[in-house]
Parts: sequence; C-alpha cells; structure tokens
Amino acid sequence: MCREVVPEIPLHLSTQASVTNWRTVKFWEKQGFTRAVLARELSLKEIKEICSRVALEIECFVHGAMCISYSGRCLLSKYMVHRDANLGECAHPCRWSYHLVEEKRPGEYHPVYEDKHGTYIMNSRDLCMIEHIPALVEAGVNCFKIEGRMKSVHYVATIIRAYRRALEAYQVNPEGYKAEKSLLEELEKVSHRPYTTGFYLDKPGTQDQIYEESSYHQEYDFIGMVKEYDYEKGMALVEQRNHFAVGETIEILSPEREPFPTKIEELYTLEGQAVDRAPHPQQHLVLPCKEKLNAYDILRRPRNNKNA
Repeated sequence: MCREVVPEIPLHLSTQASVTNWRTVKFWEKQGFTRAVLARELSLKEIKEICSRVALEIECFVHGAMCISYSGRCLLSKYMVHRDANLGECAHPCRWSYHLVEEKRPGEYHPVYEDKHGTYIMNSRDLCMIEHIPALVEAGVNCFKIEGRMKSVHYVATIIRAYRRALEAYQVNPEGYKAEKSLLEELEKVSHRPYTTGFYLDKPGTQDQIYEESSYHQEYDFIGMVKEYDYEKGMALVEQRNHFAVGETIEILSPEREPFPTKIEELYTLEGQAVDRAPHPQQHLVLPCKEKLNAYDILRRPRNNKNA
C-alpha cells in the first residue's frame, strides 16, 4: 500500500516489526525497505551477523528507556489508561508498583516481591551505549536511534549533542576512542534512570533492573529557552519553562560550544519592569547576558544550586 500511495518515499521498518535475524531482514529488503530498525533484544554479535548478510541500512537503539515488552509491543498503557504506546503516548505502567489479589479474596492485597529489594518487578534501567560506539560501528550499524518520545527539549538536545560529540571523537581517533568524562556527565544532567547496556554485551540480569523505586534521577532542571538575542544590547528574550530568580547561577546549553555558567544579575518583563523571579509558566522575559547567546539555546539550573 505504501508503494502504491507514496512510491517515492523511502520505507523504514519499525522496531515493532521485531526483526531479530538476517532472514527476516532479507524478507523486508525484498519488499522494498531501505532501512530496518532492529529489535532491542539483539546482541552485538547477532547484529554483526545481520549487517554482514544484508544490503539495506541497519538502525539500532543506543540510548533511552527500555521496554519490558518485546520491542515495544506493549498493550498495558492502552488497556489501563487509554494511552497507546504504539502512538508514542505510553504511560509506562511497567514502572508502577503492583500487588497480588486472589479472585475469591477481593480487597486482600499481597505485596509482590521479585526479591528482598521491592516490588518494581518490571522496571528496567535506561539504555546507554555511548562508551561502546566503536563496537556498534564495527558491527556495521548505520544509524544510532535515541529514544525520545514524551521527552523534553532539554533531554533530546542534551543526549543528541553528547552522542554527536562522541561519534565525532570516534571518527577522529577510532583506535583510541574513549567517551569523554564531560559527555558522561552530560548524560547525568537529564531526567533518567540508572544506565545499562541492555542486551548488547550480555543477557540482562538483576543488575539491569531497578527493584527499589521507579523514579527518575535528575541533576539539572530545564528552566528556559532563548527565543531571540539582541547582540547590540546584550539582551536575550527567554521563554520560561521552570521557576528561576535573580541571583541564581545557571548553565547555558548550546549546540555550537561547551556548556557554560552565567549568573542572573537582572530580569525584566517585556514592558521593561524589573522583576526578581520568573513565576509564570512559559512567561516571556528579557535577560541581560554578557555572553552572546543564540535562538534555541537552553537554560538549565543544577538542582544543588544553593540560590535556587
């Protein structure tokens, strides 16, 4: 049907097709697909074999949330809260805490324990392969896929920037590649669960699950985005995304340079009135800044900021 309606558009096969072997990829290649996104359940060894036997491009997940269901084909969210995971609206029921109820004993809730740590029996760590880029490239992977559905602009910008820098470093020095400490620190600044390498290096075990809790870890808050910057006056028009105030030291994330700190000395409304904080969501404010900024630069604040 796709070929009939839009024959000129390249076809990419979703991970939800559950491609786990080279013969399946060959089948889809014959149907006219130009790229296949492999299932998350494959190892590097299996991916390498697939890449060596097919001609179409291979795309693999390298970062983001792992799904407890087979390659993301989960129905829990749709069934429980009417949010379809297949449409990018997953509510992540696998992260919730559950109790056991026997059919003939309604109201009697028994804790479910995988082991002594707790009841989050389906809660996986997040995938992170930034330290293993050489192995992915050498296996024949053509494209890295970063899971970013239902994520903030800050999350997507931070993670993609880190992997872009890492891939560039690998291309300059393939033999001596090592993920820079600064990039690993960047991955800790976004909202995430503890990291794992998933199925790539070995079969996941208890060390790849989180039994104690289901909450995210986050070192920084996304507080705003630059909409415009007046180079003559040194003024940035900022759209607020979280509360911030005069006196706080924040950090600027830009695609063109390394993140850098700056202190908020002054803050004004669009009418020119001086204010000491930004209280309203998505309020537009004028922020004087000596450092030159660009549209879409991101403002974030460390959570351990004593002035926050």
